[in-house]
Amino acid sequence: MDSNRLEGHVALVTGGSRGIGAAIALRLAAEGADVALTYRQDTERAEQVAREIEGLGRRALAIRADSADEAALTGAVARTVRTLGRLDVLVGNAAAFPTGPLDGVGTAQLDAVLAVNVRAPFLLARAAAAHLPAGGRIIGIGSNIADRVPFPGLALYAMTKTALVGLTKGLARELGPRGITVNLVHPGPTDTDANPADGPGASAISGLTALGRYAAPAEIAATVAHLAGPDAGYVTGAVIAVDGGFSA
Repeated sequence: MDSNRLEGHVALVTGGSRGIGAAIALRLAAEGADVALTYRQDTERAEQVAREIEGLGRRALAIRADSADEAALTGAVARTVRTLGRLDVLVGNAAAFPTGPLDGVGTAQLDAVLAVNVRAPFLLARAAAAHLPAGGRIIGIGSNIADRVPFPGLALYAMTKTALVGLTKGLARELGPRGITVNLVHPGPTDTDANPADGPGASAISGLTALGRYAAPAEIAATVAHLAGPDAGYVTGAVIAVDGGFSA
């Protein structure tokens, strides 16, 4: 790992207080970036991640922001630029994970999930695009469920994550002339507090992958860091599965 690849860069990671988001924030910091992260509720965990970033010698900023709140999202982008001086990398990680049968999805839940999983990435990209320089990066975090839905009860989630494919390709075309790349990472089963590798049903889910195991959050973060760095300057509009062969 080159601790200077992102020297002088500033990243904003939504949903960066835990799991994959925290791993991404720490990996970008380890490669030289100053990092702002958003969180919805757990101030203590967010501040702990910020302290770890500072322990790596980088500046950190924890911003409480509900991804369903447009003003909070655009405010997080503005605060990042105001406090850390610029914005080079946006990682849209925050998401809702609804499960349940089709006839149990009410309109209120539908609207709430769309607000976080689809509207928020669009609003964030629009706000960030006003600040990103040539060489800027927008990286979305999707899901393997967009490629393969192995169980019932995932229609709403699969729909929202599939929408990010179209957003990624559209933004890549729109922002490409400015030298900004836009890509999407589809993680597979990943060992987090919300989805532990030793949790109920985990062995069956592991069995759906070619590698027979869950990913560590750091493995997802490694791909994000590559896309954020100088070696990925000609990668845009791409959808990259980091899913252990789940969709193979």
